[in-house]
Amino acid sequence: MTEMFSLEGRTAAIVGSGSGIGEAVATGCAEAGAYVSCLDIDADAAARTAATIRAAGGEADSARLDILDGAAITGAFGDITTARGSLDVVACTPGVNVRKPLLDYTDEEIDRVLGLNLKGGAHVIQSAGRIMSAQGSGSIILFSSIRSVVVEPGQSMYAATKAGIVQLVRTAAAELGPRGVRVNAVAPGVIDTPLTAPIKGQPDWYGAYAARNILNRWGSAAVRLSWTLRDRRHSTARNLLPGVRSRQVSDYGTRQSRRDEMPPALEARRTYRSSAVTNTPPRPRATAWYAAS
Repeated sequence: MTEMFSLEGRTAAIVGSGSGIGEAVATGCAEAGAYVSCLDIDADAAARTAATIRAAGGEADSARLDILDGAAITGAFGDITTARGSLDVVACTPGVNVRKPLLDYTDEEIDRVLGLNLKGGAHVIQSAGRIMSAQGSGSIILFSSIRSVVVEPGQSMYAATKAGIVQLVRTAAAELGPRGVRVNAVAPGVIDTPLTAPIKGQPDWYGAYAARNILNRWGSAAVRLSWTLRDRRHSTARNLLPGVRSRQVSDYGTRQSRRDEMPPALEARRTYRSSAVTNTPPRPRATAWYAAS
């Protein structure tokens, strides 16, 4: 089993490793034996993750990286490849969400969500894909979301970008597969990270999402992806939904809903009055869900 999940001798660049899922992926890769380059727009946070890895006996370095800057990504990945001899694994976890009705979005908010979530992911695939194509091997992981397959009001731009990541990954997998490069996406449900902190801070929201998970809890950022990072395995063009056991069934089109109402529950139809407008807690409505195989 140790050999099956080993990343011994591999070099992994984890983008967004300063916190949340990215931090967990970085430490998981190090535990599996990889040399980890911790990259994040917050240089201090990336350095803390690298220090934690080294304190546990692993090997890691860190650097600041903004995935909106394509040239910076190319430079960072190139430096890693030069220093280490290869770039075997790249995982990209950063994301941003603006929770509000679609009709209320400003152009700046649309650009911010599309830019980081989708354009940033494209930059990472391009830069890593060029290096890995040249070396004939490698594994690229992007993070989509449960919102790539199910939606709720108030998540329009976020859901669109996460679905876009899935199609981006599938296309990249088709193009890069013949060159020995695998590309996959991971689609978590509601995970306890800085991105979801505004929800966690409201007990009614937190409980509503947890109650619609079959395990009655949120997911943990302590993920381990070494089984899909190994470049000799055969998984590619996948959108992996770890731990998801139920799916939302939505029929909002059959009823009229107010502009300030959105359902907070991951697996159910619930609505709430936007706290920014009314500061009222969520009010449960009828639920509809089915078990997924």
